[in-house]
Amino acid sequence: MMDEVSASPAPDWHVSQWFNTDPLTLTALRGKVIVLHAFQMLCPGCVANGIPQAQRIARFFGPDHVAVIGLHTVFEHHEAMPPQALAAFIHEYRLTFPIGVDLPGKTGPIPQTMAAYAIQGTPSLILIDRRGLMRKHALGTEEDMRVGADIAFLLAEAG
Repeated sequence: MMDEVSASPAPDWHVSQWFNTDPLTLTALRGKVIVLHAFQMLCPGCVANGIPQAQRIARFFGPDHVAVIGLHTVFEHHEAMPPQALAAFIHEYRLTFPIGVDLPGKTGPIPQTMAAYAIQGTPSLILIDRRGLMRKHALGTEEDMRVGADIAFLLAEAG
């Protein structure tokens, strides 16, 4: 059984730009399990573990029932990670899942979606069920089998 957070509605995303997709909303994805992968392109754990895992999830589950969404949430080294650099990163790493650029914070370095989700760092993985409720919130990466089982659990639930 997955380590569940209190099943609360997932906050809206505050995204300035999308890659690999037209703009997305949680409402448009209702009915699918959403795997939200928060990352920074200069985060070693993201590059070595989190991003490859997100790519594997997207390939294994496919887009009909599971939506893998990347959230580039820059909370440090802002000047080194503009959208142009992210575009090159996405191309070089051949990322195909949708990726949104988190809007900068209004009063500090923490981006808006990162703050809304209380993301403590990157990489982070958030699972949102078909009803739009947050069911898992994990900092770092977990074993693929564990994450796959958590996703399968959410897929098996009645929509």
